[in-house]
Amino acid sequence: MTADTITAADIRINARWLIPIEPRGVVLDHQAVIITGSRITAVVSQEQADADYRTRETVDLPSHVVMPGLINVHGHAAMSLFRGMADDLPLMTWLNEHIWPAEGAFVCEQFIADGTQLAMAEMLRTGTTTFSDMYFFPEIAAQTAFDAGMRAQIAFPLLDFPTAWGNGPDEYLSKGEAFINAWRENEFIFPAVGPHAPYTVSDAPMKKAIDLSNRTATPIQIHLHETAFEVAEATEKLGQRPVARMNDLGLLGPNTQCVHMTQMDDADIETIASTGAHIVHCPESNLKLASGLCPVQKLIDAGINVAIGTDGAASNNDLDLFGELQTAAMLAKVVAGDAAALSAHDALAMATLNSAKALGREQELGSLKAGKLADIIAVDLSDPFIQPVYDPASHLVYSNHGRAVSHSWIHGVPQVQDGRLTRIDVADLMLRVDDWRERIRNQQNS
Repeated sequence: MTADTITAADIRINARWLIPIEPRGVVLDHQAVIITGSRITAVVSQEQADADYRTRETVDLPSHVVMPGLINVHGHAAMSLFRGMADDLPLMTWLNEHIWPAEGAFVCEQFIADGTQLAMAEMLRTGTTTFSDMYFFPEIAAQTAFDAGMRAQIAFPLLDFPTAWGNGPDEYLSKGEAFINAWRENEFIFPAVGPHAPYTVSDAPMKKAIDLSNRTATPIQIHLHETAFEVAEATEKLGQRPVARMNDLGLLGPNTQCVHMTQMDDADIETIASTGAHIVHCPESNLKLASGLCPVQKLIDAGINVAIGTDGAASNNDLDLFGELQTAAMLAKVVAGDAAALSAHDALAMATLNSAKALGREQELGSLKAGKLADIIAVDLSDPFIQPVYDPASHLVYSNHGRAVSHSWIHGVPQVQDGRLTRIDVADLMLRVDDWRERIRNQQNS
């Protein structure tokens, strides 16, 4: 070995186990991930790393699984400030009598900044490195995520009625286009178009949203077929199911993320599969609101890309994507009537590569491969509640929770070290959160 055969790099991560996601279903022992700048240089055995690389920093993780960072493809980050405020209620009662009035009273730029930071603290601490957000004041959420060094798809909201962010569809679309233009070249923030749902957006603004998405090559995310009531009401009033209406309008395509999809018949599945649209499964929110059950294995068998999201903390009530994976895997088995449905490896892919694909970012994110961005997490399997370890992939899905995440890197930059956040001042954040709690509680009691 000579000096000119040794490659210099920035960080070496030595892992007891490594799950690269690509190829699917593989668990590797005693691997090293080499990072140079913001990207993965190599994934090699530790012996090969000894021979071929010299790095300025080495992180030894002798009882850990190293894997791609998790990607949460649907949520409303700032709603973390409404966590636990209105539970045990059906969706429309929850929205009309509690959430929408609270939003009218409290949503402002500072609410978005503080609530988004609270959500990011939880997501980072539990293994999420990229999240998707659909909420008001998207420019504030985007700046908050960017300042923390977290990757995010930010979908600006579109509804038929006024909110704190705008007086109606035309203003939402005008602001939304400016938002897209401001962030479209950014490596951390991915702007998107966010028509709320078929029952809150009429045809004319929906067509404008589709046109904006097409003109700017920007993803579009929509709540779709979330409840049986939504589908029945649309069928009665409009004579067709929402999926059919959205397809007729031209909304469905490879750039579309359909969130929830708990109410699907064979025609709906065929339509989604034929258009190449993605489905974002939010099992815990759907269960808590009694919205219904997404037929995940049936969708996968139909060739549909299924990603995963937590939804907001107001309807979940946490943003731990590992917990979401456990629920998704178990629920898929019951819905399919098959204990082999949605295996542990398939669940892990759902939260990594599948989710990256839904965002149109699978060439950069979602697996540990040379050339991809260094968005990486480590999960410590040394605690008794995860012992003994026979199959790390199984443990990550069925025995783990996000608090076992010990390390996280985004763009090659440490975000979590030994279980501690590096870029969010938690003590200061908690003071602001407590102030919001008092204000919201006083309003509820008045």
